[in-house]
Amino acid sequence: MTHRFIYSIIIFSIIAISCQKEEKQNPFEITFNRIGNLTNEIQVNQLDSIFANDSIAKKTIGNQYVSESNEIEIYDKKGARLLVLEAKKQSDPTSTIQNIQVIDSRYATPSGLSSRSVFKDIKDHYKISKINNTLSTAVIFVDSIQAYFTIDKTQLPREFQYTTDIKIEATKIPDSAKIKHFWISWNEN
Repeated sequence: MTHRFIYSIIIFSIIAISCQKEEKQNPFEITFNRIGNLTNEIQVNQLDSIFANDSIAKKTIGNQYVSESNEIEIYDKKGARLLVLEAKKQSDPTSTIQNIQVIDSRYATPSGLSSRSVFKDIKDHYKISKINNTLSTAVIFVDSIQAYFTIDKTQLPREFQYTTDIKIEATKIPDSAKIKHFWISWNEN
């Protein structure tokens, strides 16, 4: 009877393990240290396998990725630009990625924040770490997802449009202000 019981447990365990489905990573989800299948630990020389179904725009010398501007552009098979990646070290295939510009709106956080979002989507779902006032944009930092967003100052009240001297408060940014650029920064891995 003990052998039969042990045998039953083994069979049940095998069936239970084989029935479990491994949850597949959403190829467009943005979370801390991850954008789809791209993580902050992936090296430049691994991008071909990460984006096997997409196109990578780069200059190559041998097996190295080299670019004057240190940028690697990712396009889908239809030619739509998805992401712009910046390596930490130029001309180093073992370098990790430092900055990612999110172009395609399919890339989104679990709350739905994407490159096509508006300021209300940021403030309703994330704690804003700081806001910088530059010549042409307000730069909104959200440390919890390692992101920063730019909003064109033409969408802000007139008092902010022609100066960098006035501090921009979140309450002064209209809810409907559109995100101009969406960046992820993996400066500290």
